[in-house]
Amino acid sequence: MVFSSSLFLLYFLPVFLLVYHLVPRVLKNTVILLASIVFYACGAPKFLFVVMGVTLLDFYLVKFLHEAQSERNRKIFLISSVSLNLGLLAYFKYANFFIENVNEVLTGLGFHALDWTKVALPVGISFFVFQSLTYGVDVYRRVHKPLKSVLDYMLFILSFPQLIAGPIVRFGTVAAQIAYRHERIDDKLAGFYRFCIGLAKKVLIANVMAEQAHWVFDGDLHTLNASYAWIGLLAYTFQIYFDFSGYSDMAIGLGRIMGFHFPENFNSPYTSGSITEFWRRWHITLGVFFRDYVYIPLGGNKVASETRLYFNLGLVFLLSGLWHGASWNFVLWGAYHGLILILDRLFLLKILNNAWKPISMLFTFLLVMFGWVIFKIENLDEIGLFFKKLVDFNTVMPLKTITAFWPVLFIAIFFSFFMAIKRFKPLEDFFFFKDQYSSVQHVALLLISSVLFVVSLSSITSSGFNPFIYFRF
Repeated sequence: MVFSSSLFLLYFLPVFLLVYHLVPRVLKNTVILLASIVFYACGAPKFLFVVMGVTLLDFYLVKFLHEAQSERNRKIFLISSVSLNLGLLAYFKYANFFIENVNEVLTGLGFHALDWTKVALPVGISFFVFQSLTYGVDVYRRVHKPLKSVLDYMLFILSFPQLIAGPIVRFGTVAAQIAYRHERIDDKLAGFYRFCIGLAKKVLIANVMAEQAHWVFDGDLHTLNASYAWIGLLAYTFQIYFDFSGYSDMAIGLGRIMGFHFPENFNSPYTSGSITEFWRRWHITLGVFFRDYVYIPLGGNKVASETRLYFNLGLVFLLSGLWHGASWNFVLWGAYHGLILILDRLFLLKILNNAWKPISMLFTFLLVMFGWVIFKIENLDEIGLFFKKLVDFNTVMPLKTITAFWPVLFIAIFFSFFMAIKRFKPLEDFFFFKDQYSSVQHVALLLISSVLFVVSLSSITSSGFNPFIYFRF
């Protein structure tokens, strides 16, 4: 089940909100947990007991870690917890990839391929595992004490707003809110506004862009001309942003309705003046995770040589690419961004920081777009073919696009660039960029949000085309 579905919007969410607000405070966490179990069971019933079993086991491993008297025992329990979670991720997400590559080597050498039954991928497993890792590591570092109740821990891991596609919520961010949270009517209204805006971004912008991107990328790339290649790439560039940021908005909005304050996951990434800045604005919670739990433990910036610094950067982004999917194109995508970040540190950042801001933004935007080619196309030969088509201007054909593409593209550009760089400050202040609103603003936002909700729901029910990119990660 995803947020942008009739099942969720018309049945699951209204029933959940009704029950949640009718029960006393002491039962609210139980209601969220039960709803989260139902939510996950609707999408992946086969894996529900696996996820719950691992969560239960991990809770007690971290509990024993906290209670252990010797440093040696603490490390043993930490290693056990980390191994459990990474082992789960390795098996379900990367076992097929590993066997496929081993079989390619074996058949190339003249041996028989290994027999293997493909492993199905549980939805949201990457987000589930990373949140579990933050819990164990933070308790080991004595940043926070562990939760006393296994039900509270299951709530932290399985909470349905951020279970499927984040944001990656670190334990310390919500530890106090699980035990007690003050639910204000202003938060609930702001959460509703945020959810509706996210839903509109997903359904009214991302889905339209997805339709055009699907038409280009899933067609015959050999017959593609440069015009269509650029249109398809633009469509996918805005699809992936509004798709993922829209889902994050919905997750943050739902959390806020329940009194949780989840971290922001996007901050106008396409206005970045460098790839370094882009990664401070794009999928922020993933970047923070890799910084705090991988990059800094490797030595971060405080290493003896620049060579080691570049190695750390490269390794982190190779892992980041692999996190997105078990395929060589994701590894290549991570290596691509890692290489540009190294070039930033060598010389590129100085040039871009001294350049006229629109020039550095356009240059960075093009680099990001080229990266999306690698991210989108799994076959490495087809990646090369698509790049050739981008610069093949020998043939010009009239463009055919879906009806809504051009006006929606204009809206996407407006909200990605012009509004984001504060040329429309009053409009920014009016929307969800602050915690307090006047009565007039509440009335206006309630009206706007309700209209967006109804229009989005109408679009969902009238169209069967409703993809979600990060659902499979």
